[in-house]
Amino acid sequence: MITKRIIPCLDVRDGRVVKGVNFEGLRDVSSPVELGKYYSDAGADELVFYDITASFEGRKLFTDILTAVARQIFIPLTVGGGINTVDDFDRVLKCGADKVSVNSGAIRNPDLINAAAEKYGNQCVVLSVDAKRVDGSYHVFLNGGRIDTGMDALEWIRDGVKRGAGEVVLNSIDTDGVKQGFDLEMLAAVNELVKVPVIASGGAGSIEDFVKLFHEIPDISAGLAASIFHFGEVKIGDLKERLEAEGIPVRR
Repeated sequence: MITKRIIPCLDVRDGRVVKGVNFEGLRDVSSPVELGKYYSDAGADELVFYDITASFEGRKLFTDILTAVARQIFIPLTVGGGINTVDDFDRVLKCGADKVSVNSGAIRNPDLINAAAEKYGNQCVVLSVDAKRVDGSYHVFLNGGRIDTGMDALEWIRDGVKRGAGEVVLNSIDTDGVKQGFDLEMLAAVNELVKVPVIASGGAGSIEDFVKLFHEIPDISAGLAASIFHFGEVKIGDLKERLEAEGIPVRR
């Protein structure tokens, strides 16, 4: 079993970290700079930074805040939100990002994945997918879960990886913020489909949910969460200690 990564996620709106349920009812949490430093010091393996309204508002990502976060952390940083061109990749990488996450921009222009992978390498391109069950299949949603594209999520993920995405973050809108566990059915389907690392996102409510994720899908690469870390319900050190006790390899 490969070493598992534990990844906190900063959903940033108007310069502040926020969190909601099923992508709705967002509430203020903290400063992204303070929270990023806290997670870096607390043993997180990586950090994800999403400017969650950049695409919806049709603007570029807040690079000043991103730069401040990057200066405070000593772990890999993945950044997304408003990434529509290769120039956007260049801009956030220069701010300190290690990987760039594409979602809405890649749906509108799938060739963006090819171009970015060719210029920066597959390991730099992360395909982030917000998916939800619709009439018995998984659909891809745009703009923070606001728009159903009608696209089949599995087909889109397969195509994105073929185009050069080196990692997939799969966020289940059905379980996001509900804290009832990861969407194991959806995650298993995607994990079987592609040969690149898959990061589980949406639904973590306890340490047990991570234990179940890694036991039931041994090949899954990482578990990502937000609110349970933000509000102190789960400490990263305690989580890793429990995973080790369960025979699940983690980085210490």
